Amino acid sequence: MQDHNYEQQILQKVSRSFALTIPQLPSDLRLTVTNAYLLCRIVDTIEDEETLSTKQKRFFMQAFNGVLKETSTAKEFAENLYPLLSGKTLPAEKDLIQNAGIVVRSFSSFNKEQQSALRRCVAVMSVGMLRYQENKSLHGLGNLYDLDAYCYHVAGVVGEMLTELFCVYSSDISKKRDQLLQLAVSFGQGLQMTNILKDLWDDRAHGACWLPRSVFSEAGFDLMDLSAGNYRPEFGEGLYRLIGISLAHLRNALSYTLLIPRQEIGIRKFCLWAIGLAIFTLRNIHGKPDFTNGREVKVSRSRTRAIIGVSNATLQSNLLLKALFRLAVHGLPAPGRTHNGFRTTHSQIVEKRLFKYQGDGDG
Repeated sequence: MQDHNYEQQILQKVSRSFALTIPQLPSDLRLTVTNAYLLCRIVDTIEDEETLSTKQKRFFMQAFNGVLKETSTAKEFAENLYPLLSGKTLPAEKDLIQNAGIVVRSFSSFNKEQQSALRRCVAVMSVGMLRYQENKSLHGLGNLYDLDAYCYHVAGVVGEMLTELFCVYSSDISKKRDQLLQLAVSFGQGLQMTNILKDLWDDRAHGACWLPRSVFSEAGFDLMDLSAGNYRPEFGEGLYRLIGISLAHLRNALSYTLLIPRQEIGIRKFCLWAIGLAIFTLRNIHGKPDFTNGREVKVSRSRTRAIIGVSNATLQSNLLLKALFRLAVHGLPAPGRTHNGFRTTHSQIVEKRLFKYQGDGDG
């Protein structure tokens, strides 16, 4: 219990959004999902530490995966990494690294299915993060397929992991495992693309750009010309297209949520709050495409309370939830269309793949 208390406390310090949504889950799931987030955050801390070389990042990510496979110890991992963390690493993240042993001990208390899901997620995420860290630049990713691959490694795999945990938790959810897994990656990608758009200036300050060059070049904009305070409409066209694609993924996220049995109120809250926050972040970006800091498009606390209240009032009605989604996205770009309404061949390909598994849940 003491280990779980630490995890709950450190979660509050390292993530505002997940500290809001994870506590809504049923108690058993709350423990495993909190642990899963913290394991991923340890990997993310390694990736973000600017003073570590690529070789060092690879070493520590492999070492941490070794800890989860019980081929090395958390104590050794923490003692080697902690002294190398710079002042740019948040104090809460340093605390997490220093106490990695607590998180790993909690991980070891789960059953084999849960451990396997968490271990696979951390492994896939580690490989992907290393690959993209080695090739990051201000030029951006090549195209939408590259964006899909990036989003899978940092978020889509999390959707798969959560689905496995949900299925272990509930036999009723497990009956829909295949349908859920078809939508899980898209759910993760919708949330990740929203974060990529919101955080584009922070990422740029760290020498990275995760926007797809092809989308902006088709609109007549070179990402190397991007600079704060020098907004160009052509850049806005690229943003509008990505907002549309993000919304299509979030529509899949809603379909995923509607497959969760109505009586699983906590899981539905967990999903719906995340979807609502993403939609209104995209609304803010759409309304202010010339923003120069993520804080300018962050969802306000009052709006967050409204999203939570409306979600809670309607979460057991699939018809109402679908109607609310349509209302929330009204006026935002449709997937595959630019701000001016034109559709491109590349967008048609992406749209076909995106909607392949889209459904309406269980009615």
